[in-house]
Amino acid sequence: MAMHGAPMYIAETCPGEIRGTLISMKEAFIVLGMLLGYLVGYLAVDTVGGWRIVYSVAGPIALIMAAGMWWLPSSPRWLLLCACKGRGTMDLAEERAAAAIRRLRGTGVHEQVVSHQLQETRQSLEQVQNEASFSEIFEGGSLKALVIGCGLVLFQQITGQPSVLYYAAAIFQSAGFAAASDATRASVLLGFVKVVMTLFAVWKVDKLGRRPLLITGVTGLVLALFLLTVYYAFVQSFSALAVIALLLYVSSYQVSFGPISWLMVSEIFPLRTRGRALSIAVLLNFAANAVVTFAFSPLEAAIGTAATFLVFGIIGIFALVFVIIKVPETKGLSLEEIEEKLSR
Repeated sequence: MAMHGAPMYIAETCPGEIRGTLISMKEAFIVLGMLLGYLVGYLAVDTVGGWRIVYSVAGPIALIMAAGMWWLPSSPRWLLLCACKGRGTMDLAEERAAAAIRRLRGTGVHEQVVSHQLQETRQSLEQVQNEASFSEIFEGGSLKALVIGCGLVLFQQITGQPSVLYYAAAIFQSAGFAAASDATRASVLLGFVKVVMTLFAVWKVDKLGRRPLLITGVTGLVLALFLLTVYYAFVQSFSALAVIALLLYVSSYQVSFGPISWLMVSEIFPLRTRGRALSIAVLLNFAANAVVTFAFSPLEAAIGTAATFLVFGIIGIFALVFVIIKVPETKGLSLEEIEEKLSR
C-alpha cells in the first residue's frame, strides 16, 4: 500500500520542477533503509536471536512514517477530483485544495501560484462527471500511459534484478567472502553503493531528465549481465570480474529502473484513472518480481547460470529499445501537461 500511495501522493502535491527529485528521494530512503538493515544485521550477526534486533529497529521508523502521514493534508488534485465525482461541492473542494497547497508549499507561496494550480487541475477535470470505469484505463491516453508504466515496471524485474541481488551472496563467496560475517560486510558494501548511486539519480533527475538516466543505466545494466555471463561461462577463476559486474549492475539499476520507473508511473497517468492504473502497475511489478524470483533456480538448473544471465541480458536489450522508442521525457512538465502530451 505504501509503495502504491507514496509516489502518487508526492507527484500530486509537489511542484513539477522538483517532482523528479522528491519521488526519487523515496527510492533513496528505501535503499537507505536497506543499508540500515545490512548494518544492523552485521552488528547482530553473532548474537543469538539477533533477528529480533533488526525488527525492533524497523518498528519505530514505521511509527514515525504513520504519524507524519496523518499530519499531512490531502492531495489538492484528489480533493478536486472528489468534487467532480459528486462527493461534495466544488467551492468547498477548491477552498480545501487551496489550503492544502499553502500548507504544502509554505506560508510564503504566492496566491497566483495557488490559483494557477487550481485552474490547471480544474481544466484537466472538465470531462469528469462520474467515477471512471475500469475499461477507461485501456482507452486513449490512459492506455498509452499504461503501456509505458507497465513496460517500465515489468522490465525493472525481468532484467533479473531479484535474481542478481539474491545471487550476490554466492558471488561474494566466490570472491573470498565465505564466512557469515564476511557476507554481511559485503552486503553493507552493496547497500552503500545502492545509496550513493540513488543519491546521484536524485541529484540529476531534474537536471538531466528521465530518459538520459534510463538509457545510460539500462545500457550499464545490460553490460553487467553480459559480464556475468562471461564470468560463469569462461573465467570463474577471475572472481573480481563477478564482483565488478555485480557492482556495475547495482549502480546502473539505481540510476535507472530503481528510482525512475516509480517516478514515471506516478506522473504519466491521467488524474481520472491514476489510482487504478497505478495499482495495476504496482501489481504487475510485484507479480513479475515473484515470477523472476521463483523461476530463477529452475531456469538455472535447466540451462546453467551463464545462459540464465545471458537471457536476462537479451531481455535488457529489449528493455533499452522500449525506453528509447516508447518512454517520453517529462522533465519540468506539470501533471496536466504530461496528461495532454500523452493524449495526442
